[in-house]
Amino acid sequence: MLAEQVQTDFVTLTPAAAQAVQQLLEKRNLQGYALRVFVQGGGCSGFQYGMALEGNIRDADISGEFDGIKVVVDEISIDYLRGAMIDYVDDVMGSGFKIENPNAVSSCGCGSSFRTKDDAGSNGDGCGCH
Repeated sequence: MLAEQVQTDFVTLTPAAAQAVQQLLEKRNLQGYALRVFVQGGGCSGFQYGMALEGNIRDADISGEFDGIKVVVDEISIDYLRGAMIDYVDDVMGSGFKIENPNAVSSCGCGSSFRTKDDAGSNGDGCGCH
């Protein structure tokens, strides 16, 4: 098993995801930027994932590095993302980042919305993703 794919107390990137981020950084000529991964309320299952290329790293951010790509997560989102693995897939259905999150008990078909066991207020039914 690759070191980048070992589940940790943080978020991990697969080599494919790290390469995709590196290509984005190079294409946009962004030096010193990191991949920010976050969770926000919303989506059809209660929470949704977000990612951004970030040049403003805060002192409270939790960070790690995978294949030369710095990854940062804010102190609130880390509780929902601990142990998650980010991959990049490119297949006949399309290409994009995919998050495998051990904290999600259900997710929507769109792959960007999820629910945790502690999120009792949402049942995840009636997904509106298309």
